[in-house]
Amino acid sequence: MNQSRSLSKADVADRLDRVRGRVLLVLGDVMLDRYLWGNVHRISPEAPVPVVDVESESVRLGGAANVAQNVAALGARPILIGVTGDDHPARLLAAELAARGLGSDNLIVDTTRPTSIKTRIVARHQQVVRADQESREEVRAVIEEQIIAFVRCRLPDLAACIVSDYGKGVITRSLLETLLPELTKAGVPVCVDPKETHFFSYRGVSVITPNLLEAGAAWGRPLRTDELLDQAGSELRERLAAHAVLITRGDRGMSLFETDRPRLDLNTVAREVYDVTGAGDTVVSVYAALLAAGASHPEAAEISNHAAGIVVREVGTGTASPAAILESFHEAP
Repeated sequence: MNQSRSLSKADVADRLDRVRGRVLLVLGDVMLDRYLWGNVHRISPEAPVPVVDVESESVRLGGAANVAQNVAALGARPILIGVTGDDHPARLLAAELAARGLGSDNLIVDTTRPTSIKTRIVARHQQVVRADQESREEVRAVIEEQIIAFVRCRLPDLAACIVSDYGKGVITRSLLETLLPELTKAGVPVCVDPKETHFFSYRGVSVITPNLLEAGAAWGRPLRTDELLDQAGSELRERLAAHAVLITRGDRGMSLFETDRPRLDLNTVAREVYDVTGAGDTVVSVYAALLAAGASHPEAAEISNHAAGIVVREVGTGTASPAAILESFHEAP
């Protein structure tokens, strides 16, 4: 294994500058994150649970929609394609996208399913409970055909593609079997934030970014030791015929596995962690944008690591701007 920091601040500025204007397709499960903010002063007499006095409410982009706003925050141009229902959360989602300068024109409306919405109740910066309203059924064939047609239409414009798979039905095996070879043939790097159920359908991608639990589940054993991590990362990359596997390890940073290179470990740069929600979205977004701009896998991993350290400092999903990423490199020892 190897632990190194190869990029100077000038290198980072150069790589981020090259990202501007690149067109990235973001394909996957769009969601709306709803937050109820309040305080706890008592326990319910009905059950041993806290009573949260709700003081405010907010909504944020989640899933693939959060990936798209992370791409946009870097100065790249995301094309977001996903599926919503014909309901109030879908309209809230469209409004949130518009407020951030992101379009919802490419979101397919399916009247047979709800828009995915996650409601989190937060008291004093601590999440008390989460309630999900969603469908995990695979999208109908007619919806899948619309997605495929759209991707084929935009293929010549793409500098990279991000697959944001949260297991809510937009990403299917048949969709991957159809689109991955076409993207590869067109020379479009594909970066995947995976779901375990589809793990070995992501063959031939540029990079896949599981967390430690997802990688262990796919490999078949918990990755409790450094030796097991090393073996799993290498074997998963080989089985997927992927250019790279990036395993995110929470407070222990990340480990990058490439062909014919020793494992590269990147220590976390987060000084405090309030919430890891959306950190995986940021990692895959920044990594893909950098590959689109011609960066190497180790360069993309190192800069993504700094971006993740930025977004975990706040509660809820967030983004890392080029200026914030550069500042993170200035702060690093």
